[in-house]
Amino acid sequence: MGLKGAFLLLFSVLCTISLSLGDDVTVTVRSVTTIGRTDDNLVCVTLDWWPKEKCNYGVCPWANASIIDMDLSNPALVNAIKAFNPLRLRLGGSLQDQIIYKTGEYYPRCQSFRLDPNSLFGFTSGCLTMDRWDELNQFFNETGAVITFGLNALIGRRRASKDGLYVGNMNPTNAYNLMKYSLSKGYKIDSWELGNELSAGGVSARVSGVQYGEDLIRLKELMNRLYAKEANPPKLMAPGGFFDAKWFADMLQTSGPNVVDVVSHHIYNLGAGVDKNLIYKMQDPYFLSEVAETYKDLEVTIRDFGPWSSPWVSESGGAFNSGGKDVSDAFVDSFWYLDQLGMVSTFGHKVFCRQALIGGNYALLNTTTFAPYPDYFSALLWHRLMGSRVLGTSHNGSPYLRSYTHCSKGKSGVTVLLINLSNSTSFDVSVVGDMNLYPPVVTQSIESSSTSASSNGGQGGQREEYHLTPQGGDLKSKVMLLNGTPLTVGSNGEIPNLSPSVADGSAPVHVAPLSIVFARFKDFKAPACS
Repeated sequence: MGLKGAFLLLFSVLCTISLSLGDDVTVTVRSVTTIGRTDDNLVCVTLDWWPKEKCNYGVCPWANASIIDMDLSNPALVNAIKAFNPLRLRLGGSLQDQIIYKTGEYYPRCQSFRLDPNSLFGFTSGCLTMDRWDELNQFFNETGAVITFGLNALIGRRRASKDGLYVGNMNPTNAYNLMKYSLSKGYKIDSWELGNELSAGGVSARVSGVQYGEDLIRLKELMNRLYAKEANPPKLMAPGGFFDAKWFADMLQTSGPNVVDVVSHHIYNLGAGVDKNLIYKMQDPYFLSEVAETYKDLEVTIRDFGPWSSPWVSESGGAFNSGGKDVSDAFVDSFWYLDQLGMVSTFGHKVFCRQALIGGNYALLNTTTFAPYPDYFSALLWHRLMGSRVLGTSHNGSPYLRSYTHCSKGKSGVTVLLINLSNSTSFDVSVVGDMNLYPPVVTQSIESSSTSASSNGGQGGQREEYHLTPQGGDLKSKVMLLNGTPLTVGSNGEIPNLSPSVADGSAPVHVAPLSIVFARFKDFKAPACS
């Protein structure tokens, strides 16, 4: 062999090594105490008001996807919701503060949405008839959905400035009449949320935090009277907007104790849906971690000014303006989505509502066929596998490996979520339990410095694994593989079985490049899960 041949052989070997890099990683689970507790239904999905005329960047992805006109009789839609048993649904969105409810003796003019460049978001006010409300609630009852409904918070106010400031008291009559009608019909509403994206600078409109707090007091008084005989009255949520520490503090200090049950906020940390870098942001651990500060700051604000309430993300589509075409509905979006579910759980949040079930480019279901996109199955697996108790998790490896642990849902042991954002490195993950005691203030960011109380809590027995990859290795694929098998629905939209593979519990979990793994360790020794 000549010098040239030897060089080519060496180059080939080096390339082979570089294409098959593998790291051994130890994931440590602090198993004695929890660091948080979510709602049993952390996973929540939104339904929106946008009509078919809603367009972004030359694409109009909202046809027949509105709360007003979506096909509630489609068996694929029914099956998709029933599979969660139950799924939390949040009804709301940008046009929420322009919806009139056609009930009671007096209400403003109730008409269908029409394009109007001089109105908020380019549309006139819209109308929810009680016939449609009845249909929706029949659908909710059939599917077992848990309902959060977003109320119009602008009714009765007037616009005072060009920057969108609205002043004056909210007129709660129309909202109260909808609540009264719903109660008379026996409709089960879990929570009422006041307003959509009116906090701080707002989006197209804004209201001061002090004014918002005053309106919440009046609304809660009406709710307390209306639901006085109910054992489990609906919660009151607010403001359903983007977080600003001073504005949220003003709202909570003004409204006072036990008025706001849930402090809700929105997250669109990926930026505009048209951003050509969107797909890369979803794979960048440093970018994904930036939003953690928002979650932490809201947690601190609630602790200081509203400890009687709890934080929810009531809307998050990742990328705003209907999401990114062929990205937000593809496999790659699950890197962002599952990472967000893991992250919010570690910062005291109870619920995370994904925009949207149907409609837009970030839908979980195809708007025409209702066939599930990859994120639907990611949400369903989280809902079925990850319990409400959150355990501190850390590892000694690359930041491109994300790890989160919860007590398993309805079963023994723990379930670990592993997300590999690297396109070239695989990880062989050993999971161990840290039996040291930590005070409640310890957060996930703190690494354990002691190994004296560590155990091989994740080893031994058998382990269930759910490996998620894109079809054909294409991150923009809209078909997800579970343990190598495509996840597709039946002829009537029947959701497929999500069956795990079984592995030796003493062997490391292999996480391939650009893949996601749920691993349930049924024999893991975790006192916090007892």
